[in-house]
Amino acid sequence: MMAIPAVPTRRDGSAIDSRQREVHRPHMNCQHTIHRHQGHFGWDNSNAPVLTVAPGETAEFHPHDASNGQITADSTVTDIANLDFEQVNPVVGPIVIDGAEPGDALKVTLLEFTPSGFGWTANIPGFGLLADQFPEPHLQLWHYDTAASTPAAFGPGGRVPLKPMCGTIGVAPAEAGPHSIIPPRNVGGNMDIRDIALGTELYLPVEVSGALFSLGDAHAAQGDGEICGTAIETAMAVAARFELIKGANISGPRFSTPGPVSRHLDGAGYEVTTGIGPDLMSAARQAVSDMLELLAQRYQLNPIDAYILCSVCADLRISEIVDMPNWIVSFYFPRIVFE
Repeated sequence: MMAIPAVPTRRDGSAIDSRQREVHRPHMNCQHTIHRHQGHFGWDNSNAPVLTVAPGETAEFHPHDASNGQITADSTVTDIANLDFEQVNPVVGPIVIDGAEPGDALKVTLLEFTPSGFGWTANIPGFGLLADQFPEPHLQLWHYDTAASTPAAFGPGGRVPLKPMCGTIGVAPAEAGPHSIIPPRNVGGNMDIRDIALGTELYLPVEVSGALFSLGDAHAAQGDGEICGTAIETAMAVAARFELIKGANISGPRFSTPGPVSRHLDGAGYEVTTGIGPDLMSAARQAVSDMLELLAQRYQLNPIDAYILCSVCADLRISEIVDMPNWIVSFYFPRIVFE
């Protein structure tokens, strides 16, 4: 098991001054607490569990942000260039769900998010949908209402409606590890689904005894697609309830939402660009590129700022995938950000 150090350190052993304290959640009384030092950086079914939870019980998780504290309120773009990628996307856990066996489904109900009030979004060279167009590092710092009731101000202009969610959430794979934390898997992981949020009921296929559940990578806001590779990355306490569906035999993650999923963005309508062609990835890139051009012209944004902004609030959608040989990908930017 690769444990997260209690005091974050770089590869050379020097301490990282995170200035991000563990978030203390004042509302819900969970039966268990998992702290940020109780975690790991990769999926591995040999990771030692930090505790056992019975079906029906609740737990509160305190993951660090996706940088493991390397990005702080005092950070500059230099810190993006110097990121230690061995510490990216820490998750806390794993926890054993008592009685979970291969073939079961683990039902995880997300009960509460308690944000820290600080977050960041970055363009990391070599990462993101348009990495070839944006080769230089870029950093946007955010400060937001800790009750997640008001939008976060965007430095170059605009205010982004918030919707706290969990970017990385899953159970251990049956295949012997270790496995990278970055790509999503059929047992969950770094899925970055905007709607795995408050009230969502997530079902994960269990592949090993005890399930070995972990979560992390909280976001204060994210657009569907997370196009630049980061959202509003933030430290956040997450409360969840665990149940078992015996013999469910599902093949991949499923979830149910408690209601509408984009109401926080819908109020003023959308600007929409499209990409059309025989390749969905190329169509997505075209739709995003056209939106960046639109935002740059209309709101006098630098292209990199438009790219960062779209990653946290704009949604990629497959609008048509049956009229061969060309498919349509649409990119929805919520006008409420600038109104």
